Amino acid sequence: MGIVAPRENIKKWCDTFREQGLKIVTTNGCFDILHIGHIELLKRCSDYGDILVVGINTDASVQRLKGETRPIFPQNERAEIIAALEVVNLVTLFEEDDLPIEFIKDVRPDIHIKGGDYTKEIMSETKVVEDGGGEVVILPYTSGISTSKIMERIYNAWKPENAITNSL
Repeated sequence: MGIVAPRENIKKWCDTFREQGLKIVTTNGCFDILHIGHIELLKRCSDYGDILVVGINTDASVQRLKGETRPIFPQNERAEIIAALEVVNLVTLFEEDDLPIEFIKDVRPDIHIKGGDYTKEIMSETKVVEDGGGEVVILPYTSGISTSKIMERIYNAWKPENAITNSL
């Protein structure tokens, strides 16, 4: 089970891990409505090192990225949910939109991992990771699974025309 740490403490935590010779892995995202794709990604991330640090977009940055109706869960709840996973060691929030540059600079990961819906070439954090001596790894994407698709399924199941079926 991980710890949710204030952003200003992340550098100190990671420096301590590094001094202990531990390999630090990072990933980041909104993690709004936790699903199997998130779980698979985090489990695979943990296989790459000793310490998994997860950066989570703040509510404001999720809203800028996904629209006014998001996030579904507030940032502190999303952080606690991710921290409760056995494979996660440290969680922090970041304000940047889809560009966790300052988060990456604070952590200085040995490995930064994203899902297969990204490429190293389009990720602005690639240069920052590599300049810090780290490596970017892209893991296969779990196709057909996303928070948006889950929300669409829930919406369709509870449309007014389905109200009679829903109340049974």
